[in-house]
Amino acid sequence: MKQVIFHEVGLPQEVLKYEETDIPQPKPHEVRIKVTARNINPSDIMFIRGMYGITPKLPSSAGFEAVGIVDAMDEKETLALGTKVIFTALGTWKEYVTVPVQSVISIPEELPDAVACQAFVNPLTAYAMLETSGLEEGDWLLVTAGASAFGKLVIQMANQKGIKVACTVRREEQKEVLISLGASLVINTEKEKLQKVIMEKTGEGVAVVFDAVGGILGAKALACLKNNGKMMVFGLLSLENIPLNSGLLIFKNLKIEGFWLTSYMESINHEQREIAFKTVLSHLLSEKVKVDVQAIYPLNEFLEAIKEYEKGGRNGKVILVS
Repeated sequence: MKQVIFHEVGLPQEVLKYEETDIPQPKPHEVRIKVTARNINPSDIMFIRGMYGITPKLPSSAGFEAVGIVDAMDEKETLALGTKVIFTALGTWKEYVTVPVQSVISIPEELPDAVACQAFVNPLTAYAMLETSGLEEGDWLLVTAGASAFGKLVIQMANQKGIKVACTVRREEQKEVLISLGASLVINTEKEKLQKVIMEKTGEGVAVVFDAVGGILGAKALACLKNNGKMMVFGLLSLENIPLNSGLLIFKNLKIEGFWLTSYMESINHEQREIAFKTVLSHLLSEKVKVDVQAIYPLNEFLEAIKEYEKGGRNGKVILVS
């Protein structure tokens, strides 16, 4: 089979290789999946660069999330051959993957691959962060990097709960898109002062911040919290840590906590996981929540796909198909 692999960490354009290897054989508790599509996430790029929370065991394939078809069953024949599934794994930029059968989710055939391969990480993270945030109808939420795939999902899901969403962008043309999805307020941080606009529009600040950026923007977002507010940090797009204002934390009684989907999924029971998956898949199937696709490339054109991914102003996911 073909796979995209790296033997050392570094910039994707410099370390990724397209190689031939043997098709993996599943263990008794595993299924083998013929991967049909996978999307490029920020975590994928950070993993290749050796900057993610999980250290690559070299050589390693890239990618954490994908959709595919069951090609070989586990010993209990839990899932039939040909079942369409979504899953996460360490290395999905390959034609075949073996994963524990308990970690795959069967999905309806009618869910397109370009949507299905996005149905795990970002939608579930958006769902889980809203569920654990403590936000209620009428509360204000601030989302940094609002035009990201995650940001768009949160806007749509929060809107259904009556939560008012403010979000940051860096391009004026992104404002209209986010307003159309249900954002109540969009701030272009290249032209506007974030804290000033937030205080003018909300009166006292926001109840919760979902921060994907870190760095200076993360610090500015923290200053937008009202008393007893909370920042949930789940990304570091700026590759810079947040410079914390201790006075803000003390005198406004603010809280900062990290969020990682893996930890969340491990903390909930089977019934809660079932509810989460059913809710997300229902949203995507009914198109109450929509995801965007920027471009689709075959797996062997991964370098062109990465160039597309790195373009400024991108409005959708870049997909790699087999």
